[in-house]
Amino acid sequence: MLQAFFFAMKLPWLDPGDPFPPASEAWDETQPAPGLLAAGGVLDVETLHRAYRGGIFPWFSDGQPILWWSTDPRMVLVPAEFRLHRSLRKTLSRFAADPRCEVRVDTAFADVIRACSSSPREGQSGTWIVPSMQHAYLAFHRAGFAHSVETWVEGRLAGGLYFVSIGQAVFGESMFTRQADASKVALAALVAMCRRHGVEFVDCQQNTSHLASLGAREIAREEFVASVARASDSPPVRWKFEPVYWSELLPPKLPA
Repeated sequence: MLQAFFFAMKLPWLDPGDPFPPASEAWDETQPAPGLLAAGGVLDVETLHRAYRGGIFPWFSDGQPILWWSTDPRMVLVPAEFRLHRSLRKTLSRFAADPRCEVRVDTAFADVIRACSSSPREGQSGTWIVPSMQHAYLAFHRAGFAHSVETWVEGRLAGGLYFVSIGQAVFGESMFTRQADASKVALAALVAMCRRHGVEFVDCQQNTSHLASLGAREIAREEFVASVARASDSPPVRWKFEPVYWSELLPPKLPA
């Protein structure tokens, strides 16, 4: 029945293993859900890998089939354009100098994605990180393509985010905080790592005022897909945060 419904809506229905339509065939602004490309398929590692390499991502709610999207324009954060506002600069300086605080990578991925599922996106009341999505990205994490950046304070997980990385293509997914600015610290740490490793951009998928305030901007989907194709073929990044990476964002300390 669902297949017939989406056929009637002239939206491709995918069976497991089917190739994705080109991202350029996603619905445009004249249709009910701009950016919607296809429905159906599966959330296994191979399918997710093909999707991200094609500039496509899954996004759906409980009770819906898997929905695949490729928005146009696409919101991206260029690491060199990250806006480190004065208040966040002060927060990072205190964090970096406090031995009780640290950034870790991939030590609590399951906890991070679970916490993100309880933190709706800006302008949304529910979560899109439904149980099937959590299971899928845990498998993607075990396969080496999904990672977490974690903010730890006094041995407790205070905030963090998770993202997808294929080659040097980086796709931000979601973030959460349990303590003021903890998620911003995690994002700043990701930006610092991206600068250190020469990552061209971080995909943010959709435009929000928060992302725009940090320097993210929209680019045409055609440009985005071409950039992803190039970056995905690059050698993979070794995701590990070192305190020296804060120098990518903070000025060096002057000697006393």
